[in-house]
This record gives sequence, structure tokens and C-alpha cells, in this order.
Amino acid sequence: MYNVNAMTDKEQNLTILGIESSCDETAAAVVRNGREVLSNIISSQIDIHTLYGGVVPEIASRLHCENINGVIRLALKEAGMGFDDIDVIAVTKGPGLVGALLVGVSEAKALAYALHKPLVGVHHIEGHIAANYITHPGLKPPYVCLVVSGGHTHLAVVHGYRDFELVGRTMDDAAGETFDKVARAVGLGYPGGPKLDKAAREGDPHAIEFPRGEVRDHPYDFTFSGLKSAVLNHINMAQMKGETISTADLCASFQNAVVESLVTRTVRCAENYGYHTVAIAGGVSANTALRRMMLEECEKRGMECLYPEPVFCTDNAAMIASAAYFEYLDGVRDDAFLNAQPNLKLGSTGSHRI
Repeated sequence: MYNVNAMTDKEQNLTILGIESSCDETAAAVVRNGREVLSNIISSQIDIHTLYGGVVPEIASRLHCENINGVIRLALKEAGMGFDDIDVIAVTKGPGLVGALLVGVSEAKALAYALHKPLVGVHHIEGHIAANYITHPGLKPPYVCLVVSGGHTHLAVVHGYRDFELVGRTMDDAAGETFDKVARAVGLGYPGGPKLDKAAREGDPHAIEFPRGEVRDHPYDFTFSGLKSAVLNHINMAQMKGETISTADLCASFQNAVVESLVTRTVRCAENYGYHTVAIAGGVSANTALRRMMLEECEKRGMECLYPEPVFCTDNAAMIASAAYFEYLDGVRDDAFLNAQPNLKLGSTGSHRI
């Protein structure tokens, strides 16, 4: 592991082109030294996938093919740079939708080969964690990070820039996935997370006492399937009885149950590990209730609570370039054999070191 305090001038002056295509955003960004964003372009597919109530993998892959070259050109233009100014090409290698990942990986390999630039494949979850280095340039490990998104719910102890200990994860549904399913059940549509968060602001978070799932003998793990079932059962029973449901109260009560589960385990982990900084990342980290409760609980314990700017919460390429900076400094390089890894686990590499 490299020594941050012993970096050379050359190591401190790296400009990285990041590429992200793990799901339904085609993104490219130019980032200097892992923390300074020179450009961050995101082409969203939300409007198209909304027609189907969720992401359709085949459509996502096709749109990535159509958009990726233009997104990269725009990222370079916004940064005021050309390919000659780029030192490293970085790309998300997994986890994610395999077809979508392949588009980004293929593009990055072609660029690295044609331009004779080093190539670094990045773990998508490590990218989300690194998003906090952009918003908070002074942040350094160690700390505890909760990563919550539509497909992932991870609780990681970040011992170093590339030293992650996965101590907790969801045993069933991801938090963001649960948000989407409940939002669909109450008629809010897709994407559900932001819409449910907005509706919850008008409701009483204690109107309905939904269960908080626990995983026996695993104090940092999460489970949301029981909560999801309880919400759906509540809706079905009300409909059978002809009772009117307050959408705002239901959303607020459901959201409170999810947020309380996330915050309780994260703060417990930080206390047990003796770390005084807690970070959150991923799409659900933009949730207002989660930010508020995490901040309140951390302040009670004298801990620091950090989270990215909203644009760096959802999938973006700046976070990928940031994570690649620390990978590159630690000697990580990839070659023409780099492949998409849709089920890549946190802490897995598959990359070469020099």
C-alpha cells in the first residue's frame, strides 16, 4: 500500500478520464488527482426506462452504445482538454448489468490501446465510496462508509484508500430497490426513491409502526424483505376494508423504518471500531431523511458525518476517476483482458499490479 505522505510531484499530478456505464447512465468525467473535477457529464436514460417502470437491460446497453462517444467528447471539451492531456483511462468493470458494463469496458480498452495510455478497471462500489473524496477533499481513511443504492446496500470499514472491510450487507432487497417497489405500490411511479422522499415530507413518520428487520448474529447486516411485505400487506388490507390510505403517512412511516435500520447499524459499527468519521454514498445517500438522521446521531456521539453532493450520489464517472487515482498510485494496471464482471464483490480486484 502506497504512502500518501510520500507521493512524488508526478504522482500528485494525474489527470484521469473516467467512464461509467454500469446501469442506465452513460457518463464520462475528467478528474485531476482524485479530488478535483474538471468535467462530469451524465447522459440519463430515466425518461425512457420510466415507460417500462424500471431499467430494461437491453435498452440500456443499446443507448450506451449510441451515447458513449459523444459523452466522452463533451467531457473532454468541458475540461478544455484533448486525449493527449489524459494520463490514465479508468472505467467501471463491475458490478452492474453485464451488457451495459461491456460497452464502457470495450470503449475504455479501445481508447487505452489507441492512445497508449494506462488502463484501470474500477469497482463500482469503491467508486461510490470515493465520491466523498471529491466533495470533501480533506477526507482520509480510516472511517466507516454506508453505500446505499438501487442495487446495493453495503456497510464498509475503510481502513485505507484501497483497504475495505465489508462488515455488513443486505440479505435480500437493497434499500433503493425497496424504495422503488413501495413507491410503485402506492402509485408514485419510477424512479421511486426521490418521489417517495418528497411525499414523505408531508407525512407523519410514526403514523404506522412498520417492523425493523434484524439478522440474528449479524449486527451489521440488513434485511428489508419483511418490511416491504408489511407495507404491501398494509395496503392490501386497507383496500379490502375500503379504508383510505394516506400516501404521505405511509411513505413517511416506511422511510423512517428503512432509515432507522441504516443509521443504527452504521453508527453502531463506527462506535465498535472506534472511528469518528461516518460517510454515506450511493443514490439513496441523497435521501433527506437519511442525511438528517445520520447527522443527528453522529452529532450525539461527537462523530463527523459526511456525504457527497447530490450529483455525485447517483452513478457518475467522476467517482470512478477518483477511485482509479488511488488504484493507479498503488500500481494497479489492466490490459486487453479486462472484462465486465457483473457480480464483482467488494475487495475483489482481478487487476494487475506493477
